[in-house]
Amino acid sequence: MRKLAAGNWKMNGTSAELGEARALLTAHPTPGCDMLLCPPATLIGGMVQIAERSALMIGGQDCHAAQNGAHTGDISALMLKDAGASHVIVGHSERRADHGESSALVRAKAITALTAGLVAIVCVGETEAQRNAGETLAVIAMQLEGSLPLAHDNPESLVIAYEPVWAIGTGRTPTLAEVAEVHRFIRDTLIRRFGDPARQMRLLYGGSVKPGNAADIFAVPNVDGALVGGASLKASDFGAIVAALGHH
Repeated sequence: MRKLAAGNWKMNGTSAELGEARALLTAHPTPGCDMLLCPPATLIGGMVQIAERSALMIGGQDCHAAQNGAHTGDISALMLKDAGASHVIVGHSERRADHGESSALVRAKAITALTAGLVAIVCVGETEAQRNAGETLAVIAMQLEGSLPLAHDNPESLVIAYEPVWAIGTGRTPTLAEVAEVHRFIRDTLIRRFGDPARQMRLLYGGSVKPGNAADIFAVPNVDGALVGGASLKASDFGAIVAALGHH
């Protein structure tokens, strides 16, 4: 299983920042892991051109559950595919919280993404209140049950990202034992649901991943990569994470 370093730029970046993608490729032309950047939709076309015939893959940050239609301001999975994207993030905690997205909607988005030929990165994670109440695994189980397709046998096209909501952008991270517990639980849950193919599904950790803690996190069993937020905006920071992942 090849590890995956995925960068989520969120609502950051204009054409001036496309140079970071060039710098990343210059520093890491043949990385030891898969390398993905998910910029704002306005930059996908430009970044695809930069990444052409390179090791860098480009993805979207969200898609609509429908393939097309009267959905002003939304972007479909087919449009992302047409723009040159290979992946799309669905169900990020910021979408669930800011836009009230349910797990049922996330599942619909994942299915339309897979149908369009994109790799779907499905995000799950608990809030601080849920963690403090001892509900972490119950919350993750519920989100996995509701957010994933009922059946899926291509492990390369479905990625799960565990993002403890309370660790995103806060500088706080779970202990390595806590990361290991959740990732093992996710793996076991996926195997029960999808059978043997789930052993090869990539499980990403996301939540204040930085160059300084990346190596320790990547050494945890069942951590097959990272979904990186702020640290993916700079080629030097994201490149250090790519390098750390490439050694595991």
